[in-house]
Amino acid sequence: MKIAISTQGPQPNSALEPRFGRARYFRIVDTETGQQTVVDNENAAGAVQGAGPRAVQMLARLGVQAVLTGHVGPKAWTALESSKIQAYAVDGGSIEQSVRALLAGQLRAMSCAETEGHG
Repeated sequence: MKIAISTQGPQPNSALEPRFGRARYFRIVDTETGQQTVVDNENAAGAVQGAGPRAVQMLARLGVQAVLTGHVGPKAWTALESSKIQAYAVDGGSIEQSVRALLAGQLRAMSCAETEGHG
């Protein structure tokens, strides 16, 4: 499974970014191979409107099946649902800890847009 984690920087120890569409970077982790790549989300993050849907389009093209993030706005949520990408709530911690928590079934799957911190 390919998982995208919203981060503030490109390094493996970068802080998680709580705002999905405004995340500057996404770390993509392939749980089957262990391979990790970083995707720059500058175009979507800097958009006046539609940051979330633009980020979803990019991640869907990369074959991402799940995202780990803090908050997802309404437009991004609709795009995630359309792309069949599941969002999971994370609140801090490292990228590695978040992936392990997901694989262990310890993260809460989001069931709707969560707009705290949205904007």
